[in-house]
Amino acid sequence: MAKLDRYLFREFTQSFLATLIVLLVVSLGGVMADLLGNIAEGRIPANLLISQMGLQLLNYLPVILPLALMLGLLLSFARLYRDSEMPVLTGIGVGPRRMLKPFLMLVVPVVGLIGALSLWLGPWADRTSERMIEHANRSLIVAGLDAGRFTMLPNGSVIYIGGISADGTKLQRVFVQRQEGDRLDVVTARTGEMFFEGQRDRYMRLNEGFRVEGPLDAGRDFNLMRFASNEFALPDRADVRAETDPELLPTLALFGDQRADANAQLHYRLTPPLLALAFALIALPLARSSPRQARYGRIMLGFLAYLVGTNLMYVGTQALSEDKVPGMLGLWWLTVPLLAFGLWSYLRDGRMARSRMKSA
Repeated sequence: MAKLDRYLFREFTQSFLATLIVLLVVSLGGVMADLLGNIAEGRIPANLLISQMGLQLLNYLPVILPLALMLGLLLSFARLYRDSEMPVLTGIGVGPRRMLKPFLMLVVPVVGLIGALSLWLGPWADRTSERMIEHANRSLIVAGLDAGRFTMLPNGSVIYIGGISADGTKLQRVFVQRQEGDRLDVVTARTGEMFFEGQRDRYMRLNEGFRVEGPLDAGRDFNLMRFASNEFALPDRADVRAETDPELLPTLALFGDQRADANAQLHYRLTPPLLALAFALIALPLARSSPRQARYGRIMLGFLAYLVGTNLMYVGTQALSEDKVPGMLGLWWLTVPLLAFGLWSYLRDGRMARSRMKSA
């Protein structure tokens, strides 16, 4: 590899990695905020936070990586223009076509990684996350109710369990304290179990116990009852999607699926690597500037172009799923013109450089 190729490849890679780290930190904050909200509402067990964060991040990477690649290339090219390195390279005959080798050395692996994440790892992470949450919602052990200690539920109740069966569904020696307004409710039971009604409603049934209900402050208005069975609602669990949901199906299974939403999901997975390649090709002509020209205006233009392209991808996917767009058209109306424009602008940038050099 020539020294120039190594130098340019190092510049491109460093800018890409720095941009990716910043975007990942911002994205992790948003993912964690959503997960903590679901945990606070009791939809996801707290001990699944780290695993769910990693799986959710795999779903976001096909959207983050194209932006990081384009912004990284824009920053590196803008620095070369600002430090007058690009005019020197152009003066010795190094144009955009000569830069194609170090350019593709970074772009091709990143586009391949985006394709792998979008077509395989993302759907796998989605299915794994769904199975973990479903298992946690049906197991009191995974949900964080350990035998021998008091546990605070998201709705403010306190529960103590003396013993739990091996499958995490049967309870022994249960104590529950709940507060409703200015009334305190204390329930003790010999045994208990968790059961479901519908897709999201979870209930706990306590058997053979006592219930004491009275004022939270001073007073003698207490009620004592003995019951054979007492049921109360647990916080709603997260939404459970069907196994035939196109978002959970492997990519190969989507090719033979005739449903409109399955076709939309297929094109949604095929689009990110193509958008990444198109945005990368646009980066070089977009970064062209004079040494004293501010470089952040061009970066803002690139960011706006990314937002427009990504929003069009989401809008097109929604239109496909609702059968408002012909299935054969897919999202090709977005990716093909954008790729053609990126390739044309990259090659045109090189011709402009050669024409200026000849006229000089």
